[in-house]
Amino acid sequence: MQSAENAKKLVIKVTAGADAPERCSQAFTVAAVAVASGVEVSLWLTGESAWFALPGRAAEFELPHAAPLPELIDSVLAAGSITLCTQCAARRDITEKDVLDGVRIAGAQVFVSEIMADGVQALVY
Repeated sequence: MQSAENAKKLVIKVTAGADAPERCSQAFTVAAVAVASGVEVSLWLTGESAWFALPGRAAEFELPHAAPLPELIDSVLAAGSITLCTQCAARRDITEKDVLDGVRIAGAQVFVSEIMADGVQALVY
């Protein structure tokens, strides 16, 4: 397994939302710190984190002693990418017209192609 220092790209899949706030916050925090460190980041929203692809939803998330989720999302979108899982979006009736600017909707095939590329480190929260 390759170390994060050698990775050219970091792909982070977050499966948790308000149902597991600490795990959710950790994923967004790691993504934002990686972007700030100059790492190419692709953040995938799956499961309950899918809701954070919608405008205003991140502002409803609260976790003591954690960076505000809207700021973390803005950081990632500024220099990285955020993808909403196709099936997760469909199960929640979320469409491309509903999501934040800069968020794409894509499926498992795209995720697998991202994580299998050379120089990629994948993390799942």
